[in-house]
Amino acid sequence: MRLAAINAYSFSHFAIWFVAGRFTQMTWPIFLTLSIGWEVMEWFLPFEFAIEELTNKAADLVFNMGGFILGRHLKYD
Repeated sequence: MRLAAINAYSFSHFAIWFVAGRFTQMTWPIFLTLSIGWEVMEWFLPFEFAIEELTNKAADLVFNMGGFILGRHLKYD
């Protein structure tokens, strides 16, 4: 079974981390811990949405970082 590297969940990753970057005081170490930690945890979840190839996990991390960076950039301090 072939799964795409980018899927509908990829865009939700971007949106979630955009909101976190824009509206919280989250630091980079916390972001990286949560972002990478979730992707690792998905390997152990017994749910359909968590079944992904390594390329999709890498793409998710790129979307996570893109959303967080954009959210931090648009943050009003």
